[in-house]
Amino acid sequence: MDKLQQYRQIIRQVLTEQAHPYSHSNDVETEIICDTEHDHYQLAYVGWEDQQRIFSLILHFDIKNGKIWIQHNGTETAIAQVLNEKGVSASDIVLGFHSPFKRQFSGYAVT
Repeated sequence: MDKLQQYRQIIRQVLTEQAHPYSHSNDVETEIICDTEHDHYQLAYVGWEDQQRIFSLILHFDIKNGKIWIQHNGTETAIAQVLNEKGVSASDIVLGFHSPFKRQFSGYAVT
């Protein structure tokens, strides 16, 4: 399996592992969104809790230039570490939610 396919599979696995039912309402769905054509991947809660609209982005990954960009991590889990444990090299993980200046101190890729 080539690296791109492997990374897509790992991301889907992480999203599935992190997907939990929304605990406050049965009218809120947990959605895993995989755009393999453009390599955008998200985990979100979408729906209604009483009269309040719920849209909460939990995780967002992109694959750009052969690297996994973590664009958003709304969990308490160290998602970069999880990716690393699943076989993704630290040099192929970019913490996109950090500024380019701050990334150099992360131990992961800068871009």
